[in-house]
Amino acid sequence: MAHPELFDLSIAHMDCDAFYASVEKRDNPELRDKPVIIGGGRRGVVSTACYIARIKGVRSAMPMFQALKLCPEAVIVRGRMDTYVEVSRQVRALMEELTPSIEPLSLDEAFLDLTGTQTLHGHPPAVVLARLVNRMETELGISGSIGLSHNKFLAKVASDLDKPRGFSVIGKAETDAFLRDKPVSMIWGVGAVTRDSLEKAGIRTFADLLRWDRKELGARFGSMGDRLWHLARGQDRRAVSAHTPIKGISNETTFSDDTASLDILDGHLWRMSEKVADRAKAKSIAGRVVTLKLKTSDFKLVTRRLSLRDPTQMADKIYRTARDLFDQVGAQGPYRLLGVGISELWDAGDADRSGDLLDPQANQRSDAERATDKIRERFGKDAIVKGRALR
Repeated sequence: MAHPELFDLSIAHMDCDAFYASVEKRDNPELRDKPVIIGGGRRGVVSTACYIARIKGVRSAMPMFQALKLCPEAVIVRGRMDTYVEVSRQVRALMEELTPSIEPLSLDEAFLDLTGTQTLHGHPPAVVLARLVNRMETELGISGSIGLSHNKFLAKVASDLDKPRGFSVIGKAETDAFLRDKPVSMIWGVGAVTRDSLEKAGIRTFADLLRWDRKELGARFGSMGDRLWHLARGQDRRAVSAHTPIKGISNETTFSDDTASLDILDGHLWRMSEKVADRAKAKSIAGRVVTLKLKTSDFKLVTRRLSLRDPTQMADKIYRTARDLFDQVGAQGPYRLLGVGISELWDAGDADRSGDLLDPQANQRSDAERATDKIRERFGKDAIVKGRALR
């Protein structure tokens, strides 16, 4: 590689290449040269697809039936989240040898700030990052792509430029020229709705954005307008933060067949509430808002949320609140998707402090749940199971 600023840049974005599919191909060499799609049955969506499948047009979040029309020869593999989490931890350990300034975005990607690490490592960040992805491939059996630049926005843009096994650089001097003719859809967070709004305003490229006054963008698009004004000029002052707060915890499932069965839906509600609660307890946090998400057979999305008096991390409270929300909209089924989540997160020390005068048994159920947690911690998660979880 050659670049005039190669050894001066220190903000990076590392993105594993088709992470879930790469892990599956690593663990099953027979899949190496085949198109692989990670996801559920025909009613589910694509979690990720290997690059062979992507050549056929398969993309993440695409309905599975559509993906199979594009690539009927694909091998469908159900995800193994526990395995992916473990590999992610191994990747994280390699990154932590380089810098403490790591901001994970998901299991398979993270920002790294290597400013000031050259003395420690004896090499500039570019060399250290090249060694990182080399170690990922030789030691863990998965590949990754690096974007290196002078801020987070451009580092993330760069990491997508030459995947897989890419190493792309965007320097300060070339920023304006690089961005000018690029589509605004390149901006992380600009989805279909925002893109449509921008197109209605005649904004399709960064050059279009540059023609807008900062105040005019703010008046038209609010806080997003001010962000667009800065990004159009390649400006991003966000620091790489190792302590970015979690905004919410959720769990959802897409059914193999649409269902209006109350028993089936109630069983899923409990299991998802329990998973959300387990994650909250593991992170010592609690949520004050419980959200229910439903998608009908005709793809209509229905969401309901309720703010609690006290934040909670108890599965019983999450379930009962979600069930009450479900009862308000239950007649709109059958449903193809169901989800439960908590948000407005607090420290667990502030959780479940007061009782419920309208539900005198709430404290007893909470005590029983905590006792259940201790039994599972000692004897395994299947040591004790509620009857409703078997529906």
